[in-house]
Amino acid sequence: MSTYWFRPKRYGYGATPVTWQGWALTLGTLAVVIGATVTMTTRSAADPLFWFALAVEIAAVIALIAIGRIKTEGGWRWRWGDR
Repeated sequence: MSTYWFRPKRYGYGATPVTWQGWALTLGTLAVVIGATVTMTTRSAADPLFWFALAVEIAAVIALIAIGRIKTEGGWRWRWGDR
């Protein structure tokens, strides 16, 4: 039995979290992005930690999108509201 963590948006493209797992994934990704951004702003581009933080940030966003698409009831597509 598959439970969905996200519900498709009524207008536009994408999904909204509806369970605690979806919210945890979204907020966890937000925390990683903020942490990586702070790290990148305090380092120079010559520092390997800058590039590591950038890679972690990109991986976190890709993981959020991939898991979000899998765990969305009805899939992702453009929606025009209730028709």
